[in-house]
Amino acid sequence: MFGKSFSVTSLTQMGCCGCFGFLRKRHRTLRSNRSSGTRYSHEFLLADSMDDVDGIFYNGEAGILHGCDGESRLRSKAADEILFLQAQSGMLCREVPVKETQCVIRSEDEDGNKMVNEYVRVCKIGSGSYGKVVLYRSTVDGKQYAVKAFHKSHLLKLRVAPSETAMTDVLREVSIMKMLDHPNIVKLIEVINDPNTDHFYMVLEYVEGKWVCEGAGPPGGLGESTARRYLRDIVAGLMYLHSHNIVHGDIKPDNLLVTSSGSVKIGDFSVSQVFEDDNDELRRSPGTPVFTAPECCLGLTYRGRAADTWAVGVTLYCMVFGRYPFLGDTLQDTYDKIVNNPLSFPEEPTPQLKNLLEGLLCKDPEKRISLGGVAIHSWVVGKDGPVPEYLCRCKRRSFQREASPQDLKDANHVNGANSISSRI
Repeated sequence: MFGKSFSVTSLTQMGCCGCFGFLRKRHRTLRSNRSSGTRYSHEFLLADSMDDVDGIFYNGEAGILHGCDGESRLRSKAADEILFLQAQSGMLCREVPVKETQCVIRSEDEDGNKMVNEYVRVCKIGSGSYGKVVLYRSTVDGKQYAVKAFHKSHLLKLRVAPSETAMTDVLREVSIMKMLDHPNIVKLIEVINDPNTDHFYMVLEYVEGKWVCEGAGPPGGLGESTARRYLRDIVAGLMYLHSHNIVHGDIKPDNLLVTSSGSVKIGDFSVSQVFEDDNDELRRSPGTPVFTAPECCLGLTYRGRAADTWAVGVTLYCMVFGRYPFLGDTLQDTYDKIVNNPLSFPEEPTPQLKNLLEGLLCKDPEKRISLGGVAIHSWVVGKDGPVPEYLCRCKRRSFQREASPQDLKDANHVNGANSISSRI
């Protein structure tokens, strides 16, 4: 869930971190730089963040250690304004608001297990540059929760832009997750932020299941049937995010959790962005190299939704074949393959699946298949029909204000058929 740490020396040897030394031209050539021969482990090429002990932080954004053309990221003020306007316009799907607690009580239970408020520590389940993820059990309802634990002083020292820190990213992640309520999205339950302590916690729904696939996936992949079922859930969740003007920015197997019932939930919104109206143009390079879309490798502005869709294609390829479509021995080699190498397959897929993968992994974002197109693609439809659009709480409220009585009657009938929640 979190990336691996690297030194400032290894970062500065790469030239401009966000641009990776690539030419800002459309003829798809890459500039040779000092890091071109440097070999990195595949773990590095699959990581989504890097940091160093001195607090200079990089998580895939342009112009953090070295200036690049244009804005390096969506500024936090703009993001805050967009989220505020969305809230004002009723784009909030949460029926039960996220609990906000401003008191931290750290103690131990009778067995000596550490506690934070009502939560008893079970075990650590993840770590990274921002903080750690720990499994806790609530003494109130007995349920288990995944808790992201941060030190605010650490977040404030990690610079993600000249005038911004990692705290900005965490607060934006919280703001985004406060809006969301979808069966294929991990839910934020509580935020614990005591102004008198250095501790900050995000209490999240715990999905007691495995990753969609470990690394590139099991040898030979998961099989088309399982991959199709997982893909339908991923597409449903991502269509919901995009309809709420949110770009996830880091779709990959490690951020896709499988529940005990076999459904998939999208997690980790630490690099997610919000956009206004239909303008999803971004400069921020997504965080995980091997899942990065070609247009992002070129150092140009790109469309966030199309980049998310490319990452869905890489994920599907991993699920089916158990390997990555474009992976080199070095960072630059990986990006060179993404930009220039044609799509190939270790074994010939069925014609429908091949057509879908070619559409998802189309290097031209203007010609790349949309998520809406994926939802009705023949391989995805199978015997289950098109992936239904989730009629969330905020859209239902909007629909009720505008629809006629007959429209409402028809919608309720459709929602019942699709097992969509009728909560208003």
